[in-house]
Amino acid sequence: MRQLELRLVGFDEPAQESYQASYQESYQESQRSIHVNAPALVPPVDGRQSETALKIARGTARLLHAHRFCVVSELPLASGRRADLVALGSGGEIWIVEIKSSVADFRADQKWVDYRMHCDRLFFATTVEVPCEIFPKDTGLIVADAFGAHIACEAPEHRLHAATRRSMTMAIARAAALRLQSLIDPTGPYAGEF
Repeated sequence: MRQLELRLVGFDEPAQESYQASYQESYQESQRSIHVNAPALVPPVDGRQSETALKIARGTARLLHAHRFCVVSELPLASGRRADLVALGSGGEIWIVEIKSSVADFRADQKWVDYRMHCDRLFFATTVEVPCEIFPKDTGLIVADAFGAHIACEAPEHRLHAATRRSMTMAIARAAALRLQSLIDPTGPYAGEF
């Protein structure tokens, strides 16, 4: 293989060598300054969910991420309800996932019907120990553990109105941004806003 040698008129070799040496020094300095020991950001513990529900949420969030969704947990809705997981897809679609950790949990809580007006698809997420037959047929079902999940039953689509979609997208974005800021500045005035 032949090498092509390019020489620029007006540049001499010592100048190029000094430029390269200067570049290498500044590069090495920048690499030294990058290695900063910053404390890891740890999200605050909510305290409302059982250990099982937290595991289901974690596995479900991983599944949703694999499907190109960003997830916000415990999102207050305009109806006054609070959704367990709200997922925003890359195309703007919005899914809500209601977590049920046991049969008793499902039977004690029927507020999930209100979630339909805030999403394009409504899912339940549970563990393999909870029988799938108890969940409504007009919702989707996700079976999860702490490490992952799979969609056992697809949710039917019911498209949101444009104004509701915009409102939900803004709520998701604001909650995510405020939560991130509260992690960066834990003594800031953000806690009551999300």
